[in-house]
Amino acid sequence: MSAAFSHVVDELVRAAIVEDQSFSSLLPQTMREAEAATAADLSAVMPRLAEGITEAPPNLGGWLAVLGGAWIENGADPSAAGRAVVARLAEVAAAAIAFGETWEEATGGKPPGMEDEQPSQQIFDTVRPSLGDGAVSAMMSWFALPQFAMAATTALTMSPGVRAGVEERDLTAYAAERVSKYLPQMEHVRDLLRVLDGERLLVLDRASRKGWTVSISGIGDNFQLHMLLAGALAGRPGGMPGTPPEPEIIACFLDTDVPPGRPVVSSPWNLVDAHGAWIYNEGVPADVPAVNGTRVIVLDPPPYTRSFPAGRRFHMPAALKLEGVHLPEDLAGWWPHIAPAAAPH
Repeated sequence: MSAAFSHVVDELVRAAIVEDQSFSSLLPQTMREAEAATAADLSAVMPRLAEGITEAPPNLGGWLAVLGGAWIENGADPSAAGRAVVARLAEVAAAAIAFGETWEEATGGKPPGMEDEQPSQQIFDTVRPSLGDGAVSAMMSWFALPQFAMAATTALTMSPGVRAGVEERDLTAYAAERVSKYLPQMEHVRDLLRVLDGERLLVLDRASRKGWTVSISGIGDNFQLHMLLAGALAGRPGGMPGTPPEPEIIACFLDTDVPPGRPVVSSPWNLVDAHGAWIYNEGVPADVPAVNGTRVIVLDPPPYTRSFPAGRRFHMPAALKLEGVHLPEDLAGWWPHIAPAAAPH
């Protein structure tokens, strides 16, 4: 079965790259055969699928990207196809931006719906005067963007390795941000691209002058960061005073589903960066600025109660590990770089 499945995937990818008409019949055949494939079978063909995602025109590469996302969900190794999807996404998003902006300039109206319309001669004729030879690729990228966005969301959510392997991360996140005005799901992709994995943070308590080094992975927003810090430090030996969150609450922010009723939790501290600016829970850890290459978080008493529902923004495992405890004398060189907390703005 593995050899037959490998052959049909190879034929599908070949047809996509050369734009052979057989693609339309090979795609459903591949999907049917994939239903009986094992995770090992799927993993074996992922490098070949990645070639197609990289080389095929956007309209066909988008279908291959969707296959890759589905197979990752079914246990396939995400490395090859996941990285190909994210790498191609920047190109497709840039072309989609060009299409959308050209359409608006040419017509004064909204571009065609990405998911409820399809390429046509009329659409092509509208953007061709401005885009010239790039009109076909821009039009195809416009309609393929939802497929790439869906596949990229899956790959980035399920694989720390894919997240860590993203090249041109800032460029891809910037493209995702710009095109999100046409496809809001790209905001999700943008923020997944900003998730930190294996990142060390220095956490300082302004009152006691103690500190801690923690490492974080898979944290989707500062609500999650805040509660995982509370789980690691509040009421713990060598940590901060206070009552730690219940284990089942911390689990909601790590890797488990929220229990029925979705409990409401409260922030135990006010988080501030090294420059004195408040670290708002609605932001992400990547927003925290670095000092001498290390992101710094300062703990202050909360000026008011912040309550929010328990749970993770992204359905992926997260981690916060306490790696070191620092006494005040260990941190004497840090405090001259730490500003007082500023007023909120």
